[in-house]
Amino acid sequence: MAQMMRSTKPGNGLLATDGKPHPLQNGLLAVSGVLAVIAAATAAFPELHFLTAWTGLFGVLTAGYGQFISETTRERFGLVLALGVSAIGLYFGMANGGLFGIFNGFVGG
Repeated sequence: MAQMMRSTKPGNGLLATDGKPHPLQNGLLAVSGVLAVIAAATAAFPELHFLTAWTGLFGVLTAGYGQFISETTRERFGLVLALGVSAIGLYFGMANGGLFGIFNGFVGG
C-alpha cells in the first residue's frame, strides 16, 4: 500500500510540466520578463527612448530564442507574453527617437 501514497505529479516546479528541470529556458523566461517590464514602463517617457528601444530589442531577441528552445507549453506562454510586451516597447522607443537617436523621432518630432 505504500505505493498508493506517492504523488503521481512531479514536483519540479511551476513551468516544468514534463517532470524535467529546464534551467536555461526558465532563465530566458525570467530575463525576457524583466526586459519586457522595463521596456513597457519606460515607453511612456519619450526622453527615455534609448532605454526603451534597447531593452525592447533585447527582450524580443531573448524571448525569440527562448521560444525556439522551449520545451513546455507553460514556458512558451510566458515567452510569447514577454515577446509581445517587448515588441510594443521597441515600437514606442523607435517612434520616439530610435536606438541611436539619429532621427528626432516620428512622434512629436
